[in-house]
Amino acid sequence: MLDFRLAAAPTEEATVVALPVPAADRRWDIPEAEAFLTQAEHTGEAGRVERLVRPLSTPSTVFFAGIGTGDEAGWRAAGAEIVRSATKATSITVDLTSAADQIAATRGFVEGAGLAAYHANPAKRPPLAEVTLLVEDPSAAAEALRQGLAVVERTSFARTLTNTPSSTKDPAWFVDQVGAAAAQAGVGVEVWDVDRLRDEGFNGILAVGGGSTRGPRMLQLDYAPDGATHHIVLVGKGITFDTGGIDIKPAEAMLLMRKDMGGAAAVAGAVLAAADLQLPVRVTALTPLAENMVSGSAWRPGDVIEHYGGLTTEVRSTDAEGRIVLADALAYAVEQYSPDYLIDVATLTGANRVALGRRIGALMADDDDLADALLAAAGRAGEGLWRLPLHGDYVSMVTSEIADLYNHSDGGAGTITAGLFLREFAGKQRGRWAHIDMSSPSWADEPERELAKGATGWGVRTLLRFLQSL
Repeated sequence: MLDFRLAAAPTEEATVVALPVPAADRRWDIPEAEAFLTQAEHTGEAGRVERLVRPLSTPSTVFFAGIGTGDEAGWRAAGAEIVRSATKATSITVDLTSAADQIAATRGFVEGAGLAAYHANPAKRPPLAEVTLLVEDPSAAAEALRQGLAVVERTSFARTLTNTPSSTKDPAWFVDQVGAAAAQAGVGVEVWDVDRLRDEGFNGILAVGGGSTRGPRMLQLDYAPDGATHHIVLVGKGITFDTGGIDIKPAEAMLLMRKDMGGAAAVAGAVLAAADLQLPVRVTALTPLAENMVSGSAWRPGDVIEHYGGLTTEVRSTDAEGRIVLADALAYAVEQYSPDYLIDVATLTGANRVALGRRIGALMADDDDLADALLAAAGRAGEGLWRLPLHGDYVSMVTSEIADLYNHSDGGAGTITAGLFLREFAGKQRGRWAHIDMSSPSWADEPERELAKGATGWGVRTLLRFLQSL
C-alpha cells in the first residue's frame, strides 16, 4: 500500500495541483503554467492528467490533475490517474487546499490512488511509495484518511483473494486466509467443515462440493461491537472454482473461474473494514464455499436437494451452482439471526453482463427504502449498481413440479429469475432482503481509473458505505 501522510499547507511545494481552480484562488508559483495549460487545452475534466517538466526548477515535475466538479468522485479519479501518470516518481505532494470540501477530497484521493496502485503481482506495482496531502487542517482530515485507507486495504485484500489461482485457493485455504485476517482484526470466526455441514443439513453446499476432492466449508465472521443498534447479515458466494459440473462449461468460459468467489471476498472485506473503523453496527458474514467439479461423486441434473430449512430444489443445471450454496446460507441466517437486513452478494449470472455490461452490478429487493439505500451507497462509493425488478410473473419459471424450486430457467431474464429463486430462502426476512449480482464488475480486463487489471474487489466499497449510513 501507498504510505499517505497529511501536512499543513503551504509548507511544501506541490507536485500535483488540481484543475479547474479559478485564477484568483491559485497558489501556484509556476510562471509557465498558464501557457502550458492553454496549449494542452486542459480545462479540468475529472481524471485527466497533464505533466509539465521543469528542468532546473523546484519542483522539477508538476502534474495538473482534473477534478471535474470537485466532488469526492472527481478527486478519486484524479488520484487514480496520478498513480498511472507518475511512472517514475517515488513520492509526490498533492495540494488539496483548492477543494471546496477537503475532507471529501482526502478520502476520494486516497481511495483512487491507493486502489490504482494495486497490482496482482507485487513486483509490478508502480514505484510510487509516499504521498503527502497538503490540507489547511490536518487534524480535521485525519478521519477521512483513516476511512480511505481502510477501503484500500480491505478492497485490496478482496482482490488478492480473488486473483489467487484455484490450484492454491480451495475452500480450506479461503477459511485459513480470511480467518487469520479476522482474528487479527478482532472479528469472531466460526467454521463448518464437511462433517458439520452434513450433521446440520447444509445439503446444497454439500451437493455442489461433492464432486471435488477438496471438500466444502462455510465460514462465518462476526463483528459485534458493544451497543450496536443494527444487525446486518451479508452472504457471499464462495465457489473457489467452477467447471460447471456435469453441465460442463466450454474451456474458454473456465479461464476466469477463480473469480467465482468474488462475493465471498467482498463480504469478508466489508466486515473487516467495519471492524477497522469500529462502526457501531453488528455485521455477520457467511461465506458458503465449494469447488464445483466433475467426478463420479458429482451432483447431477435431475437431483432434488433438500436445503437447510427444508425447501427443496430440482437441479436443472449444475452450472447454476452459486444460488444452491447461497440458499443454504440465507436460510441459516434467517433462522439463526432474523437480522435487520439480509444482503447477498454473488458473481451469479452471465446475464448480468448481457443486461448491464461490464461495470454495473444488478440489485434486486422488494423493499424500496433498502434498495434506495444500497443504490445511494454505491453512488458514493463509485461502484455501478442498477435495480432490476423481481417480476411476479416470472416466479413460475423457477417453480418445480417435483420440488419447491428449479435452480435454472431457460426462459430468459436469467439475472431476475436467479434473484426470485434466492428470495424464497429469505423467508420471513424477504422484506428486508436484497440480492446483488456483481458477476460482470468483479473483473477488469484492463486498468481503468481506480480499477487494476484483474479482480476489482467490487462490493467492499458499496457495502461499507451502506454500513456507515446506518
